[in-house]
Amino acid sequence: MAKPSVDIGKYGIWYGMVDTLATADAVQAARIIEEAGFGALWIAEAVGRDPFVMSSVLLQGTASLKLATGIANIYARDPMTMNASYQTLAESYPGRFLLGLGVSHGHLVAGIRKHDWTKPYSYMVDYLDRMDSALYFAPKAELSPGRVLAALGPRMLELSRDKANGAHPYFTTPDHTKIARDAIGPDALLAPEQMVVLSTDRDAARRIARAGMQIYLGLPNYTNNLKRLGFDESDWSDGGSDRLVDAIVAWGTDDYVASRINEHHAAGANHVCVQILTDSGSVREEDFRRLANALEIRGG
Repeated sequence: MAKPSVDIGKYGIWYGMVDTLATADAVQAARIIEEAGFGALWIAEAVGRDPFVMSSVLLQGTASLKLATGIANIYARDPMTMNASYQTLAESYPGRFLLGLGVSHGHLVAGIRKHDWTKPYSYMVDYLDRMDSALYFAPKAELSPGRVLAALGPRMLELSRDKANGAHPYFTTPDHTKIARDAIGPDALLAPEQMVVLSTDRDAARRIARAGMQIYLGLPNYTNNLKRLGFDESDWSDGGSDRLVDAIVAWGTDDYVASRINEHHAAGANHVCVQILTDSGSVREEDFRRLANALEIRGG
């Protein structure tokens, strides 16, 4: 399938910690990201706010910034409800909302939501078909903005090509971006996430990186993908090897961080959503502007 009709630009911000902010502060952060010149703000779904309600709040509070879900959990709502939420935002804010879908993780789906997570890939296939056939009798956007899937392995990447408009790989490397582009073909959107630490202090940067990586090193879908990329269990035991930390998280001078982000573009990405890691978890206004300047984004 072709790329989504919504144009999210070359660079965005992935900001999962927006859920820790009061709503007014989250809107202010979105305005800063917009003013800095980033094309999109990606927000997550776990055990915090509803991503569609929050997307509506942030879209209303900004003028042109695009919102993307990175990702909306398909086990959190049935396909008809997901389609209705998606269609509502797409029509309300033309060209400003991109739907990112994913199967989430076993501890969130089976452990917390008490759903069956034994066949997430098959569930996704059926879910997309049911979304496409769901009844929806309200007005729709003139152009459907499209959808992307959280995808790392071969089957989900192929599904991103065949039943979606692209892929949103998370916690990965430019080497994986090349693999993903080969899998989804030249026409679909490829929007990987890239973690960064804006510090040249090696010890501090790696400490912050390890804290940001910690939860993901215990999740099989990420460690299985790391194995496909040539890492092994020794790389994610004891907090993560220096080799793995430096591969997953870009740190160093601003120019170096920008060059690492742009390695994804060279490998085939259309858009890179950057996640800034900090000691506190919150990101300062100057961090967004500093990153925008490093990437030579208009507005930074």
